[in-house]
Amino acid sequence: MQIEQFRNIPKSGFNFDNCKRNADLIRGGFQPPKTVKTGTTIVGIIFKDGVILGADTRATEGPIVSDKNCAKIHYLAKNMYCCGAGTAADTEMTTDMIASQLELHRLNTGRQVPVVAANTLLKQMLFRYQGHISAALVLGGVDKTGAYIYSIHPHGSTDKLPYATMGSGSLAAMSVFEARWKPDMSEEDGKKLVRDAIAAGVFNDLGSGSNIDLCVIRKDSTEYLRNYELANKKGKRQLDYSFKPGTTAVLETTTKNLEITEEVILMPMETA
Repeated sequence: MQIEQFRNIPKSGFNFDNCKRNADLIRGGFQPPKTVKTGTTIVGIIFKDGVILGADTRATEGPIVSDKNCAKIHYLAKNMYCCGAGTAADTEMTTDMIASQLELHRLNTGRQVPVVAANTLLKQMLFRYQGHISAALVLGGVDKTGAYIYSIHPHGSTDKLPYATMGSGSLAAMSVFEARWKPDMSEEDGKKLVRDAIAAGVFNDLGSGSNIDLCVIRKDSTEYLRNYELANKKGKRQLDYSFKPGTTAVLETTTKNLEITEEVILMPMETA
């Protein structure tokens, strides 16, 4: 009896049951979902007097850089901002819609909106669409109960953390935070840490690049530092690349004669 029990104990290592299941599903005609790359590096940390958010400014369309100075830190309320990674239109419209709801909440209650209210509205909206809205967010803000950083995934799950990263450059940024973040950091140390985390994403991820934006949110003030640092400055051309005629040998010359013909066609004018 004991020998049979030992035989049924699962062995350590990888379990390939799901691989076999997936192969059977594909043979049956199942189309697996495609991997979606968000691009972007966005981060947020809690420091001594509030929170600091950071983002790069590169927007891409596949392998093409479509915008070198895209603003990815979005306004929600005076005491909270939200960084967005994913599809630019989705992040822009999602944060705009939630910002309008938060303003209505403030007008109805006459009070400052708590950060957890924005987190709840965002997660409920994204969960409703089951991840089809491509918006990976880092929410940061300060209210009367303290400073908060939330990471919000496109399918609606959220985490309350002392520091968070999202986007395709998030792993590089997280390595900087895990090595250097500590509680009760000063504002200047926090800015430098967030700057270095975004720079790690910029220089290690093709979906991130260009400039570094920061947003410092304190209990009584907010400072949005647009283009805080130009991480990728354009290099100066060292030499003159205009060559004199005759520098390159002409191996073959082909001449094509073009025949131009003109024709006038009169079209009846519509009077009806």
